[in-house]
Amino acid sequence: MNIRALYRLTFANPASVVYLGIVGASVVFEVAAALLSDPGIVGVWPFLLTAPTSLVTVMVGQFLWNDASPGWFLVAGMVFSALVQSFALGAVLETLRARRRVIARPGRG
Repeated sequence: MNIRALYRLTFANPASVVYLGIVGASVVFEVAAALLSDPGIVGVWPFLLTAPTSLVTVMVGQFLWNDASPGWFLVAGMVFSALVQSFALGAVLETLRARRRVIARPGRG
């Protein structure tokens, strides 16, 4: 897989754009809530939107730092998780589109 295909599957398809937009909006809302008032439980939404891969990164952080993962690691894990899941959404969408093209144009044989 080349860089162009990786970029197309991760960023340049409708499913990935919508997913990354929702995750980005939840992060902006979390930051705004933290700056303007008591954020409460708002900070959990970006992690839930990037689950299950973000939960794996949290477990790795707990293993490495004994339940005291640094903030930079959690943020990097969440970003990594969002990108992995965006790629997975793009790959699923590409697979579904390819199947639809094959069904629409059956082979001549």
